[in-house]
Amino acid sequence: MKWKTLAKAGLAVALSTALLFGCSSKNNADPNGQKTLTLATSADYKPYEYTDTATGKVIGFDIDLANMIAKELKLKIEVKDMDFNGLIPALQSKRADLIMAGMTPTPERKKSVDFSDIYYESKNTIITKKGSNLTTAKSLIGKKVGVQLGSIQEKEAQKLKLNAISINKVPEIIQELKAGRIEAAIVENTIAEGYTTNNPDLSFTDLPNSEPTGSAIAFPKGSGYVKNFNQVLKHLKENGKLDELIKKWFQK
Repeated sequence: MKWKTLAKAGLAVALSTALLFGCSSKNNADPNGQKTLTLATSADYKPYEYTDTATGKVIGFDIDLANMIAKELKLKIEVKDMDFNGLIPALQSKRADLIMAGMTPTPERKKSVDFSDIYYESKNTIITKKGSNLTTAKSLIGKKVGVQLGSIQEKEAQKLKLNAISINKVPEIIQELKAGRIEAAIVENTIAEGYTTNNPDLSFTDLPNSEPTGSAIAFPKGSGYVKNFNQVLKHLKENGKLDELIKKWFQK
């Protein structure tokens, strides 16, 4: 009886391990026997993810969080940088296993990918040159408004019936604004804070959202990793580690 019980227990452990590590589209074993997942991101969204000019590596809140979760699950993360509007196609074509890019789980995106629980709440803002008085959605009507291609800010601008100018990367949006080729931009508040701090000629004001916002991890449809990542996220919220990471990157 004992041998049978032990055998059943061993089989259960083996099946659980197979379910945990057998669901990725790209699981490459490293020399330590761990698994490596490819994380797709758009490294133009400081402090979520950006390229460290000193090392050339992609760093940021999302990258730290991804590595923290991966460590708990005995996984490793390989970061792949690309344009934001190419992230979901990369996931669908199995060129990536997950996306972390300050991405909001909108109903439209949920048709293409599965999302984790939201791990960080945010809101939209209007960035303008100081003294422009473009501080409300109504004041933006008829103006050229820069938004990131494929972002929820682009959808928000379209919903508000604004003259949205879609641009690949946030730094390019800021360049267009400073050059006067657009009159305002809609970006997330944490991103706006960084750019206005470094550009005293710019200012930002909050823009009420027409629907909830927040960041979540995207996975291919049916991915077995969603449940496991959610469990770790819950644990990190409960033990205060997620709050520590938020303070590190957003409350400097």
